[in-house]
Amino acid sequence: MIRAFLKAMGPGHTRPVAVSLALTTFASALQGVVFALLVPVLEGLLGPDPSTATPWAVALAVGTAVYAVLKSTSLYLNFRVGGSISRALHHRIGDHLVRLPLGWFTGSRLGELNRIATEGVSRTTSLPVHTYPPLADAVVTPVVAVAALFLFDWRLALACAACLPLLWMVFTLSNEAVGRGDAARDTVADEAADRVLEYARAQPVLRAFGRVDSAHTVLDRALAAEHAGARALLLKAVPALVAYSFTVRLVLTLLLALSLHLLLGGTLAAPTAIALIVLLVRFVHPLSAAAESGAVLRMAVNGLARINTVLDARPLPEPATPVPPQGAEVEFHDVRFSYTPGEPVLDGVSFPAAPGTLTALVGPSGGGKTTVTRLLARFHDVDAGQVLVGGVDVRDIGSEELSRHVAVVFQDVYLFDATIADNVRVAAPGASEADLDRVAARSGLDRVVAELPDGWETRVGEGGTSLSGGQRQRVSIARALLKDAPIVVLDEASAALDAENEALLTETATDLARDRTVLVIAHRPATVAAADRIVFLDGGRVAEQGTPEELLALDGRHAAYVRARQRALGWRLTGEPASDTTRPTP
Repeated sequence: MIRAFLKAMGPGHTRPVAVSLALTTFASALQGVVFALLVPVLEGLLGPDPSTATPWAVALAVGTAVYAVLKSTSLYLNFRVGGSISRALHHRIGDHLVRLPLGWFTGSRLGELNRIATEGVSRTTSLPVHTYPPLADAVVTPVVAVAALFLFDWRLALACAACLPLLWMVFTLSNEAVGRGDAARDTVADEAADRVLEYARAQPVLRAFGRVDSAHTVLDRALAAEHAGARALLLKAVPALVAYSFTVRLVLTLLLALSLHLLLGGTLAAPTAIALIVLLVRFVHPLSAAAESGAVLRMAVNGLARINTVLDARPLPEPATPVPPQGAEVEFHDVRFSYTPGEPVLDGVSFPAAPGTLTALVGPSGGGKTTVTRLLARFHDVDAGQVLVGGVDVRDIGSEELSRHVAVVFQDVYLFDATIADNVRVAAPGASEADLDRVAARSGLDRVVAELPDGWETRVGEGGTSLSGGQRQRVSIARALLKDAPIVVLDEASAALDAENEALLTETATDLARDRTVLVIAHRPATVAAADRIVFLDGGRVAEQGTPEELLALDGRHAAYVRARQRALGWRLTGEPASDTTRPTP
């Protein structure tokens, strides 16, 4: 546990944590000595000459005073360490997350990361403050008390020592039961957290289609599974804790019976017997809380394991000496890639995208278009082949340098809970108002700003929820334009735009392509027709590539795809007029 704890904290916090835990352990050991001093004190007070108890009473008072000081100091240090642990873990997790590739952040990790950053860190913070001190009292204090008991009666000490392995076995079994139940509950709790976030974000869609009360069966199942997991944890934990509590009381009963047997047999004096019985009771008292503390510790260890799993996730390797790209040409050379081993998403993809051109990635869903853009931005590394930017492999450029050369406009836009101006300035914090106005005019954001009462100072809400999908998309496009990168990727950026703004985006993309390399994932015929080059992807392979005119003349996959799209433009949802028999009778 301590090793996992120190691993999660990192090397910079090892010393204060070690000092805090060591001081707590020493205080618990001193408590065992104080308990042991009760025996000669009570023996003297209950014996024929109470004055013999004076030196022992003085030692007991001094030991108690020293214990009080140590305990207070350790508690103070524990709380300080707990606060520093909370800050350090949040910073360490945050610093590590920003170095992980974007491909690591799958949708299923959102709820997991949320629970790790809240419940997981909270459990870890409580270790030196609320978990380890009572556990040290339950383990170290009885061991010291048993060792001291050998000085007064070896028979009782031996009996206590013989009971310790039994208590440890039951303690370990109860902790393992709690640990297994807690790990199972964590898995379903992560899923439930994901579903709750998904349900909250999907409210506009659910309400638009009147499905608020009936369309969240997935959420219901996730919550039911979490409830079942919590119940299973209780069903495993409660019997385990009861079994341990029963074992502790059984041990106490046996030791008391042995003490009375020795007393009645005449081999143990009455004052000594009373004093030893008091020590036995004090010996058992901290043991009673060991199971609860151990269960909390085991759950904290599970949380530590989850934190360390995140911290063990390796960032993509960075070059020792980054090589800056020589230009903005993009080339894919025989690229192969799989999200899951054995299930290739891209299989031998090769195509160029030259500066000053607009390249459209076209094809049916699942063909690998979005994966191409992710590999270009280095969300993942290829399994085989090369992705080149300016003649340099993206793995040799370095993430920071590559991010300056590639700007991506995602289909799913996320905005921070700040103003529109703040969200656009994410790309260039020092941008002037003139810069904002320039990119707003090119992206169509100027019309959005003009319609809003607070203009640029309009707050967009968490995730941009106060804006429509098209408005969020225009903020994202303006942000990418402000970045002024030589390579621009539009990942179905027109999906949430109406026809007028789609035309504006197409015009913007064409304008950008005059002095940049522009790649766009496109489905709408107008956007495809404006491209200088088309790469038709299907099943992870390049089925066709060339200019729009060449591919239409070829009359192959792309031509058929375009015809199907053009026919779809005329589709309408219609309803049959009601017959006279369905009209209400006046």
